[in-house]
Amino acid sequence: MFPYHDENKTLRTAVVTIGLVVTCVVVWLLVQGGGTEQAVAESVCNFGLIPGELLQTLRAGISIPMTERLVCVIDEGPEYRNLITSMFLHGGWMHLLGNMWFLWLFGNNIEDSMTRPRYLLFYLLCGLAAALAQVFADQNSPIPMVGASGAISGVMGGYLVLFPRVKVFTFVPLGFVMTTLALPAWVMLLYWMGLQFLGTIGSSLNEGEGGVAFWAHIGGFVAGVVLVKLFARRDRLEAHQHAHWRPQQQGFR
Repeated sequence: MFPYHDENKTLRTAVVTIGLVVTCVVVWLLVQGGGTEQAVAESVCNFGLIPGELLQTLRAGISIPMTERLVCVIDEGPEYRNLITSMFLHGGWMHLLGNMWFLWLFGNNIEDSMTRPRYLLFYLLCGLAAALAQVFADQNSPIPMVGASGAISGVMGGYLVLFPRVKVFTFVPLGFVMTTLALPAWVMLLYWMGLQFLGTIGSSLNEGEGGVAFWAHIGGFVAGVVLVKLFARRDRLEAHQHAHWRPQQQGFR
């Protein structure tokens, strides 16, 4: 299933969400060379998050082949900045476009439920939780992690809590035919979360190889579920009520 629209209209311009999308696109074009192999490899090496480097479980000086012409060398100390910088890097055009689409689809409504500074902090905290979940799930990994999907997973977890009954329209392939379904958000999001758990099984069978950071998705999603009520504001939720849902009134600041 691939979501393409929800019935949850926004009440104001999603400035922070747009800013995050623009930042990721600019980083992709200017820092990562719009996808050129050498620029992507260098950016991932310099600003990606390597679990074994962060936890210092890998010996300093170990070389990790990135391309035929580039190796990434493990530093002596942990690169804490890469917990943040890795959130704004991507591995390819489809990685970037997929993440930005999910961020826009679900992020504008979460931003609507908070003040803009709260939303930005919520997003970054979910991204940090996602990164740490993947780091501790694979503590000796020399493979750099990049992507906004962990933070976006947190946004999706927040959406599940705040807007579970909102209809999300999705493309569903049925053999050679593509059809659409309007599903409650909780169905689509829990289905997506189930795929992440199944993904952890497959990734454990291919240990040591690159791929999708499923534990980052799970960690970010759980962080979003846990944190969203600390950041959402009652007055913004009341103003944002939809004919098909009513948020619970308790537990919001």
